[in-house]
Amino acid sequence: MAKYSKKSQEKVKENMEEMKEGKLKTGTGKKVTSRKQAIAIGLSEARKEGAKVPKQKESSDAKKSTSKKNS
Repeated sequence: MAKYSKKSQEKVKENMEEMKEGKLKTGTGKKVTSRKQAIAIGLSEARKEGAKVPKQKESSDAKKSTSKKNS
């Protein structure tokens, strides 16, 4: 199981509270409605601040494109 620092946990908690209040916005300015989106934003902000956060998993689309290049 991945370990997250206290700083990253607090960042996610803050973003969850903002989302519930309707104040959390995406990078394009739209209101965040999904829980997963709020968590992703919190982890991203924590990464930028240098908190201990595990690396992002590579998306399945990215994996497909690299496998096509190799063959």
